[in-house]
Amino acid sequence: MAERHKHFAALEQLRTRLEQQTREHEAAERERRAAEARRHRAANEFVEAVKDVTPLARGARVQHPRKPHPPQPVSRQRDDQEVLVASVSDAFDHETLLEADESLSYCAPGIGPDVLRRLRRGEWSIQAQIDLHGHRVDEAREALVEFLRDSIKRGLRCVRVVHGKGLGSPGKMPVLKGKVRGWLAQRDEVIAFCQARGADGGTGAVMVLLRPSSPKA
Repeated sequence: MAERHKHFAALEQLRTRLEQQTREHEAAERERRAAEARRHRAANEFVEAVKDVTPLARGARVQHPRKPHPPQPVSRQRDDQEVLVASVSDAFDHETLLEADESLSYCAPGIGPDVLRRLRRGEWSIQAQIDLHGHRVDEAREALVEFLRDSIKRGLRCVRVVHGKGLGSPGKMPVLKGKVRGWLAQRDEVIAFCQARGADGGTGAVMVLLRPSSPKA
């Protein structure tokens, strides 16, 4: 008797599930039909709205000849970049141009010492910077030259070059510190540079003042 009761209970549960599925299917079908009816009404409303509109006569279409883009002088650009980078030499004796002070500051010929003093005091705000950490020497030189050229094009006056303190270099010697100053001293667009203040990087960075424009691109 108990077994028969369980059998009837299972049948009742099955019937309930089937009825629920049927109701859900019918509800989904009603929603589909309602959506279809709405789309149909919208289409009819549009047709009714434009039924009195006269289409514009189509004239002959004019085909404009397409002008190909001028070829990019990739080879010349590459040659210019190589010349630009080669103009910054590692063999340059920058000590002949740098001030004899501990921070190896620099002031271009014809630029008054007051410019360097104002740069040290931070009177020019930093407008851009480049971080040369992790660069090999050749990579750092090329990146610096490109950064200076871009800064001049953007009309920037004061930038920061982060060369690092050499803590990760063999012997804890700052490999890029002296080289960066030598490269900067060879650039016509560089008016002056000095070691950054403590808050701006200290011995691991240099503040660079640029000319408003430079004859060297």
